[in-house]
Amino acid sequence: MGAAVSLDFDRRPSALPYMVRAMLPAARHVDLSPQIVARWRGHRVQAEQLAAFQRLAGQPAAGRALPMLYPHTFGFRLAMAILTHPTFPVPIWGVLQTRNHLVQHRRIPVDGYLDFETRVMRGRAVAKGAEFDLHTTVHVDGELAWESDLTFFTRGRFGEPGPAAPLARSPSDTGPPVAEWTMQDAGHCAFGRFTGDYNGIHLWDWYARRLGFRRGLYHPPRVLGECLARLPRLEEQDCPVRLDVWLKGPVSHGARVRLHAATSEHEATFALYAGDERPSIVGRLAANGPPDTVQRTIESCIRSNRN
Repeated sequence: MGAAVSLDFDRRPSALPYMVRAMLPAARHVDLSPQIVARWRGHRVQAEQLAAFQRLAGQPAAGRALPMLYPHTFGFRLAMAILTHPTFPVPIWGVLQTRNHLVQHRRIPVDGYLDFETRVMRGRAVAKGAEFDLHTTVHVDGELAWESDLTFFTRGRFGEPGPAAPLARSPSDTGPPVAEWTMQDAGHCAFGRFTGDYNGIHLWDWYARRLGFRRGLYHPPRVLGECLARLPRLEEQDCPVRLDVWLKGPVSHGARVRLHAATSEHEATFALYAGDERPSIVGRLAANGPPDTVQRTIESCIRSNRN
């Protein structure tokens, strides 16, 4: 086990140092338990950035609380700082984001100060490679308000596979079609400034074509924003809300997409298709509110999307 690494920021982490590190060769040590933690204290929401984020992610205008995807998007710079660090076991170009699990414990006021912390949890060997979880917490006024686990996969030999992660399998019943639209084909560099992920595959079609794709690929939280805008606004309730997402495949710039959704007492399970038989994203949004109230909200929203 290597030495512990602590990365501390009192302002928005600059992308330049970690993007440069991503380009430089570094000796890697196969360690499924790297001790790396990154902290960013005192983030203050800027109104113009929040408005631009909501516009690009297809979200409605902000009220008095932040969208559930805001900490996920703007806090991703800490994940980038960790994944590009020389002590991380594999280069960032060799990892693929496969799952997101977000929990909003309470709504975050737009004028709050956010303290982020992201740390690498113990990795695990899986078939054809290994998985690493990055756990992020957001505290507001000293109280836990939001947290997430992002899972990244890398190919290689890391020993005998162990038991699968509890949420490795995605839901299979995602219901009928409820909405169809064309993704916004603009603002790709602007959204990259939010996430701090300047991988050219998200920014430029010509670069993506060099890697075998027809067009550039959206950052996942931007696609999720478009999906959540067409699902019940469960995150606006005064109760904990959980969003589980399985990233199955890319969504190309300007893609024509189709959303399927199914409901139960207090959740919506959904899948987004981008021209393929296999969904690009599968997700489950659940709130711990009164079941009958949540159910009515879900059904009302889906009826409006069908019209």
